[in-house]
Amino acid sequence: MFAINHAATALIFKRRFPAVALVPLLLAVQAMEFAWVLLNYLGLEQTTTAPTVRYIGDVHLAHMPYSHSVLTAAAAAALVWAIGATLGHARIGMVLGLAILSHLILDLLTHNGDIALTPFANSPKYGTFLYGHHPLVAFSVEMAFGLACWRIFRGGKALLAVIVIFNLANLSLFVRAIPGPEDTMAGHPLRLVTVIFVQIVATLTLVGWGARRSLRTRGRAGGAIP
Repeated sequence: MFAINHAATALIFKRRFPAVALVPLLLAVQAMEFAWVLLNYLGLEQTTTAPTVRYIGDVHLAHMPYSHSVLTAAAAAALVWAIGATLGHARIGMVLGLAILSHLILDLLTHNGDIALTPFANSPKYGTFLYGHHPLVAFSVEMAFGLACWRIFRGGKALLAVIVIFNLANLSLFVRAIPGPEDTMAGHPLRLVTVIFVQIVATLTLVGWGARRSLRTRGRAGGAIP
């Protein structure tokens, strides 16, 4: 999934577990992507593109066995849970661990068979190939999921606008006929990585802002704050 909808996932966890602070939840749902950005810059993972990038299927997450493998995500989640338990906050550790795992689950729903089972060589890879084979379906799934997160959280109009605008901003990546900036990324994978990093930071910041605004509005109205 794209950055905005990973960020929106934190809203579900905040609604279900109100005692867990919002900032750690936002960081946890994107922990795998932060690792992916860093490992791409270090050359330990690799992203490639087709000669011309017209839609998301022309971007290839060619090698990311460390940041996005099932085993790595499960190990990271278990480690966070264990640290929380050691510090006397087992419930918070469990929630943050589940937030980390949510990133992997959402990527499996849309990615083009690039999620490795383990970081070891020749490990099988998984994904639904929605991005490559059914990009409009993928866009619909992404938008619907973002809106569901907002609805579950009972967010306000500002938060809704953030989710809708960021999803629509990605539309050219799902529809070949709509021109967009993606072709400038062809042959420049680190430029693509940088753009995604900026999106991650922007969406986490704005979803966090929108969520706090919703909570303040609900508090002034005398409603229950999640």
